[in-house]
Amino acid sequence: MRPTIKDVAREASVSVATVSRIVNGLPGYSEATRRKVAEVIQELGYKPNAVARNLVNRKTNTIGVLLPQLSSSFSAKLLHGIEKVAQEHQYSVIICNTDSNGKRTMDYLNLLREKQVEGILFASEHLNEDYYEAIAAMDIPVLAVDAHSDYETIPFIKVNDEEAAYAAANYLIQKGHKSIGMISGTKDDPISGAPRVKGFLKALAEHDILPEPNLIEYGDFGFKSGYEAMGRLLKKNPYLTAVFAASDEMALGIFSFCYEKGISIPADLSVIGYDDTQVAEMSTPPLTTIHQPIEKMGVDAAESLIKLIKNEPVESKYVPFSLMERDSVINLK
Repeated sequence: MRPTIKDVAREASVSVATVSRIVNGLPGYSEATRRKVAEVIQELGYKPNAVARNLVNRKTNTIGVLLPQLSSSFSAKLLHGIEKVAQEHQYSVIICNTDSNGKRTMDYLNLLREKQVEGILFASEHLNEDYYEAIAAMDIPVLAVDAHSDYETIPFIKVNDEEAAYAAANYLIQKGHKSIGMISGTKDDPISGAPRVKGFLKALAEHDILPEPNLIEYGDFGFKSGYEAMGRLLKKNPYLTAVFAASDEMALGIFSFCYEKGISIPADLSVIGYDDTQVAEMSTPPLTTIHQPIEKMGVDAAESLIKLIKNEPVESKYVPFSLMERDSVINLK
């Protein structure tokens, strides 16, 4: 039988409460008593219950991660970085799939409160007032990753989406393209939707390319939505020479649509994506795309959250992006 705290107390001739205080590093006993209890613990091979001990100390060594799409390649890389750091620091991770429209977010925030997590990473979702109030009531550190926070108390780590989208559109323009469409993510998404559209339109305007409303279609960052949006976009603009997709998965949807319609990439249509997930290298042809250091964002976010848990200062920051040039864009010059 595994020894219990009662066995230790009996052998050391002290109360269970005294053993508990010694195990948890609390005051209220003599040095002689501490040594006696330590000897008995070693003799019996008693191992305190880590969960119970942490609850007494108000520590659970657990963090929560809220993500809207666990099945995406982006989420997989982000989580890999987060869990790598968490394991190094002996933290457990509770992963919450909030759904793409965030319906479950409040339920999961309540769950994380009940689980007494020590901090929360809020990923790829708009942190609205309701969420903020729920988090503030928990009185624990929170950090937004791949999301911008409007609250000074919540730092963020992300790529500057407007600048990255501008770079993607500008690259197509530099390659001689003037008839350029875009397939954006969710229309009302203030995190990765609107800023990427803004950057795209800014690049067109700076090169005196008149942007038309029908040059932009909207998806949900997923493969199927990219496929469907491409059909709508080409129906309105049959003479497009290039398309900027706001995610690699939507770009793959474009590839699939073009394959079925006999449209050659890049000979007939150039395509540039966003994220640089593994599928970008695996596609045929390999996808030119905006590289986000997704795994590093996860690493930085987890390290920063643990600093916040330890009451160390953390500042918001934009991480650098780059353009990965592969074979899906043709030079028209």
